[in-house]
Amino acid sequence: MSSAPKVAALRGGYITLAEAADAFLATSRTANPNTHRAYASAIDRVTALLGRERPLAEVADAEIGTVLAELWGASASATWNRNRAAIASWLSWCHAKKDWAAPSVPADAERRKESADETRAVAKTTIHRLLSRRDIPLRERALWRMLYETAARASEILALNVEDLDLEHRRAPVRSKGGVVEWVYRDSGTAHLLPRLLRLPDGTSRTQGPLFLSERRPVPARRPAAADICPRTGRARLGYDRARVLLEKYAGLDLHQLRHSAATHLGEAEVPLQLIMGKTRHKNPRTAMRYVKPGAEAIAKVTEVLAPRRTH
Repeated sequence: MSSAPKVAALRGGYITLAEAADAFLATSRTANPNTHRAYASAIDRVTALLGRERPLAEVADAEIGTVLAELWGASASATWNRNRAAIASWLSWCHAKKDWAAPSVPADAERRKESADETRAVAKTTIHRLLSRRDIPLRERALWRMLYETAARASEILALNVEDLDLEHRRAPVRSKGGVVEWVYRDSGTAHLLPRLLRLPDGTSRTQGPLFLSERRPVPARRPAAADICPRTGRARLGYDRARVLLEKYAGLDLHQLRHSAATHLGEAEVPLQLIMGKTRHKNPRTAMRYVKPGAEAIAKVTEVLAPRRTH
């Protein structure tokens, strides 16, 4: 190889998008399984639209912006920011760590402001009506009920495997943001739905693999890691984006609202902040306080204290 091709290879001229993606996803930056799935999902969708076998060096900044807009331009600010950050981190790594000629996220695809929403908690009656609806598929009802009962992050619950479930104690281990393994606890509602969720058409039940599965088998070009494939059905783990879309479709809610609502309902029931922190696994009381502001129902109820006392 002459010196010119060697330089081109070092600068990423012979590195495809697929190779660059695989190299990044194998680094310590995505060692946490939840982080790996989130980054892999975003990067996989971007490279699929751009062409996985295209040379990395040939992709222009404007193309990155166009694909981001096509995939998440109409999404909520938090969704846009999360996926944009994943792509920016990947491309920045290609530049800084590998010295590859790679595109960047263009300036016009900037991070969006996430406005604080004081009404994200949903009334308890609304939650229970949603979880009791018969027109919603079993998988969604099981997932949403588990998210509400555990008050866990959606990425943590979607990362669970069947073999993780401690059925006797109604709990499961999850890997938190810091990589620490912690326990989340579910109640009888989820416990009632799980056996039906795991049952197969032949009458047997799944005993290993992802707890929540996608509707169909993945295509070969986008086949996920073996750990994210059910050995009995060949179906892949349900992804965050698909789960988000379905909750929006059926109820107009965001996945995080189930966790937020659970914490708020505990606060309305006068559960001590320390126990709420234990349930949600927040370390900072000031952070947890954002989730335990009383909702409209609790404020209306406490107003009764101000009413004049009845005399007989």
